[in-house]
Amino acid sequence: MTNYETVFILTPVLSDSQVEEAVNKFNDFVTSNGGEIVAAENWGLKKLAYPIQNKRNGFYHLVEFKSENADLVSQLEVAYKRDERVIRFLTVKLDKHGIEWAEKRRTKLKSNSNK
Repeated sequence: MTNYETVFILTPVLSDSQVEEAVNKFNDFVTSNGGEIVAAENWGLKKLAYPIQNKRNGFYHLVEFKSENADLVSQLEVAYKRDERVIRFLTVKLDKHGIEWAEKRRTKLKSNSNK
């Protein structure tokens, strides 16, 4: 299985329930097409580095997943492009160092949240 990490930014005009519905839609898309969600993080509303579609903020969300289906990434990116709530996205394939780093980051987040 190949590991991937995708970050997408949703438009800031959405309510919390609309953001959750959009995130669930993309998570369900990954799992229904043979992927396995490893981790998902909601980074919340953040300021963008530069305006996108006249918006200065966006809801950031990170999803790590595994898949044997090589076409899943391209299908997921088409789904991002078709959804008007998504203003930017980036999907990368993780190498062994990226996987190690992601695991360290997750364990660090868990230990910080338990304090």
